[in-house]
Amino acid sequence: MKIALIGYGKMGKTIEKIAKNRGHEIVSIIDIDNLDDFESDAFKSADVAIEFTRPDVAISNVRQCFKANVPVVCGTTGWNLQEVKAELEESDGVLFWSSNFSLGVNIFFAVNKYLAKLMNKFDNYNVEMTEVHHIHKLDAPSGTAITLAEGILENLERKEDWVKEEEKKKTDLAIKSIREGEVPGIHTIVYDSDVDSITITHDAKSREGFALGAVVAAEFTVGKRGLLGMHDLFDFLTK
Repeated sequence: MKIALIGYGKMGKTIEKIAKNRGHEIVSIIDIDNLDDFESDAFKSADVAIEFTRPDVAISNVRQCFKANVPVVCGTTGWNLQEVKAELEESDGVLFWSSNFSLGVNIFFAVNKYLAKLMNKFDNYNVEMTEVHHIHKLDAPSGTAITLAEGILENLERKEDWVKEEEKKKTDLAIKSIREGEVPGIHTIVYDSDVDSITITHDAKSREGFALGAVVAAEFTVGKRGLLGMHDLFDFLTK
């Protein structure tokens, strides 16, 4: 499979290593200093592009993929997916987007929803979340934390909205964000009562889990159409 990389920081380099180890060819690498390469034959020859950059440029990068008719797997968070949905349909293109490509995190998403559904019956527990990431991560809370919060809100009737840092009313779900060192990502959800606490945590040990998931998503995306997500990939992997 021919892969184009958009973004060549630590994540891009890790994806490159894993993709090559799985037998794929990197035909184009686009970063901040060579954006003209979106028009190159090398980029247009790719079977799929994998995009990990910044929230302020992700939309433009995705649009360039639509223009070149190159399917794109996007792992950048902090931007509004709704802004490109109409263009995706018009271009008959392919966009695989997820707030987190780690297979372990997506199992954690399912555990989180199941626990929230159970805890809906026990209103003596309050719930809050903490997410910790490296100092280079610009968006807060993380896209993963927001996805986790949405999973709780869907299943826990006493919570209506997520808020940053501190809850202002009982229906708020507080998400505390910490940026320190080179932490790949830690997400902790705590249900606390007067008598005990229940805690679930996902602790990423490196970027490799995210990178592997992105490459597997790219392999899945080839030949597909429309908007795809990790639920589509998991349905395929668990058949």
